[in-house]
Amino acid sequence: MENKAVIFDMDGVICHTNPFHSKAFRVFFEKRGLNPTDEEFAKHMFGKSNSYILKHFLGRIIEGEEFTQMEEEKEGLFREIYAEHIETISGYMDWLKMLKAEGFKTGVATSAPKANLELIMGRLGFEPMMESILASEDVTAHKPDPQVYLKSANNLGVEPADCVVFEDSFSGVSAAINAGMKVVGVLSSHTKEELPPCDFHINDYSEISLDILNKIR
Repeated sequence: MENKAVIFDMDGVICHTNPFHSKAFRVFFEKRGLNPTDEEFAKHMFGKSNSYILKHFLGRIIEGEEFTQMEEEKEGLFREIYAEHIETISGYMDWLKMLKAEGFKTGVATSAPKANLELIMGRLGFEPMMESILASEDVTAHKPDPQVYLKSANNLGVEPADCVVFEDSFSGVSAAINAGMKVVGVLSSHTKEELPPCDFHINDYSEISLDILNKIR
């Protein structure tokens, strides 16, 4: 499978982090007199870049040093809250080990800051199994732009058409489709109906197999 690859988003795909991002953003926004609803978070937070989230909820473009400070504040809150709760979506590590045993190239492509990725990789220990590791600092355009997935394919030495992406958000699935890749929708945060059309859907990794993956490809 040297010319085949599987690429994973992180939030909502490797780990179910969205509830903890919500908690961090609640603290962040409460300090500023804002109290977004769960519905607003689902629509405007999950799978979105921090620049989009801050612009939407604060009602103006946040950039430069102000953006850097706000992002560091919120992501620091997230890491503090999530550090004692890190665990994968059920079956993920077994699925990743199976892919490696079968010779698949694998990568992670997240819109999250590198510090978040390093926290999670450090705790779960999957970094040595990834031939490509990309976070928000590694791209100039965020999902639904396909840049992170096209760059991942290049790092892995495979064509986009030979990649299967695991994604959980509208913008993430759109990015993978825009990159010309097949997509497995992980239903950790959204229903099938809330995502663009995927090639397959799972609730956790007990619902995927090599046979299914090969049919998708």
